[in-house]
Amino acid sequence: MNEFINNIIAELERIFSPASLGERFVAWIGNAISALLIFLVFYLLWKILKRITRSILEGRKEDETTRAFILTVIKYTVLIIGGISALSALGIDVGAMVASLGIAGITIGFAARDAFSNLISGLLIFLDRPFVIGDLVEVGDNYGEVDQITLRSTRIITSDGRMLAVPNTEMINKTVASYTNFPHLRLDMGVTIGVNEEIEPARQLLLEIVQDDPAYLTDPEPKVLVKALNDYNVLLELRVWLKNERKHVGKRADLREKIFNTFNEAGVDMPFETIQLTPLDVELSKN
Repeated sequence: MNEFINNIIAELERIFSPASLGERFVAWIGNAISALLIFLVFYLLWKILKRITRSILEGRKEDETTRAFILTVIKYTVLIIGGISALSALGIDVGAMVASLGIAGITIGFAARDAFSNLISGLLIFLDRPFVIGDLVEVGDNYGEVDQITLRSTRIITSDGRMLAVPNTEMINKTVASYTNFPHLRLDMGVTIGVNEEIEPARQLLLEIVQDDPAYLTDPEPKVLVKALNDYNVLLELRVWLKNERKHVGKRADLREKIFNTFNEAGVDMPFETIQLTPLDVELSKN
């Protein structure tokens, strides 16, 4: 028994002796430096491939969305290979480590399912192209310009300067309205006039506001429709097509102000909803 304990003590002394620890530390430092150099080589390779690929894609006149997607795929591919190679240089068997995760690996897989969902959604966005980088889009209550489409999220810059990182799964599953996906955009401006006003003069006033403005198309020509006959007013709608759809926010505000000023100057009644109270005489019977 004493001999067994002595053997254990001797083995522990050998393992934790300063000479043995020093040798292992030196070996670990060498492996760490090798791993760092290997990853650095892959990182520099990614930088070189990035410059070459960008030059090729720009020469082929590929759009920004395609360039960003291809560069992202190359980046993660090169850096993941570099990371695995660096771990191998440290003496870590990545394959055995993944295989040995067992239940922990399943748990990590469940935890990462959202990340994989966003990755697949990012691929679908690239293939389907419901919007591209630079588009003005509306998602739910948020409106802004698409700044980046990554493998995890879509970055939107709002009109007030905020950056929204919307998960790609939401961009796939929600309705996304694009204001710049097609060459032109129609503005629909509603305005009410009094029920006693003539519709045709009001229609001509609305058409005169846009007819000499080069920001609007003449084909299709502007139109004014009667949208509704309400109890207290008549709802008219001016429909006009913009040449530059990216200016729709400013032009909408400009049109709204011009319509108000023009109708005021012309004396056109723009009533608001009112309630009229009529007094009634009630006779109380005397019993």
